[in-house]
Amino acid sequence: MKKLLRVLNGEALDVPPIWLMRQAGRYLPEYRETRTKAGSFLELCYTPELAEEVTLQPIRRFGFDAAILFADILLVPQALGMDLWFVEGEGPRLAWPGDDQNLGALRPVDEIDETLGPIYETVRRLSGSLPDDVTLIGFAGAPWTVATYMAAGRGTPDQGPARRWIYDNPSGFSHLIDILTEATIAYLCRQIEAGAEVVKLFDSWAGALTPEAFRRFSIDPARRIVQAIAARYPSVPVIGFPRAAGVMYEEFARTTGVRGVALDQQVPLDWAREALPGVALQGNLDPMLMVVGGDALKDAAKRIVGAMAGAPHIFNLGHGITPDASPEHVEQLLQAVRN
Repeated sequence: MKKLLRVLNGEALDVPPIWLMRQAGRYLPEYRETRTKAGSFLELCYTPELAEEVTLQPIRRFGFDAAILFADILLVPQALGMDLWFVEGEGPRLAWPGDDQNLGALRPVDEIDETLGPIYETVRRLSGSLPDDVTLIGFAGAPWTVATYMAAGRGTPDQGPARRWIYDNPSGFSHLIDILTEATIAYLCRQIEAGAEVVKLFDSWAGALTPEAFRRFSIDPARRIVQAIAARYPSVPVIGFPRAAGVMYEEFARTTGVRGVALDQQVPLDWAREALPGVALQGNLDPMLMVVGGDALKDAAKRIVGAMAGAPHIFNLGHGITPDASPEHVEQLLQAVRN
């Protein structure tokens, strides 16, 4: 069995498997070349041979233990009928059909495959082109995080528009979360059918929620998604990443049914080992160290490996690798972890 799958089945390995969030990205010169060839970020996502290529690039260069599908969390709202585009240097923009937050204007969930078909084709291609010992990870944005972009039409520092929607129109916001939950189930199941061996749920803005709202809009949708996947594909593990959830990580791990929990860099590993038994832990190196490199990077990596010794652990960052990171520092990290 592949190393990542062994850990997600509860096994502690002497050398943890390693991959990095956003490992296919702008810090790699080969990615930048392919991105230029594609012409736009969305063309890169929706062109299977190019999306396959950028997914494979960090595997060829570094020999990671897992590859994660190259796509974007906002493809789901686009498939539901929202206009999506990217502003260079600023990020994504979304617009509702008819320019208002009318949930009735969204497409039915059973029509999203008309847009997302190329993503499934990328997964199929990767399932045949990855080395035999590399695990293929599919992913989706968690409903709450996707909803924050839908509410604001862009990324915001405090997710204020979505939080206000919760208070102004709780039934309407709950309906949006239900739509996104069903769409996410459909999207992830199709990725699994195409060959994904693990799927990951990114709740990047979970830390903006109060404990009560976290239970309702992060934990409950995640539990529904995990249960639906387990009912259809019981051998496929789900990794959850409720970033910046703090002490709510414990309830998330205990109640959602995920087999792995990704930890941000603010989470003390000694606390996590005590508070989150029964799940594999992924993380949680500070991404800034991929910019700094050197002894600071190597010492931190060794501390994490030591802190997680004897527990099921997947080495990763506490968030995605940044464009100003150095490929040479990735090599330093791999040497520190594997040696």
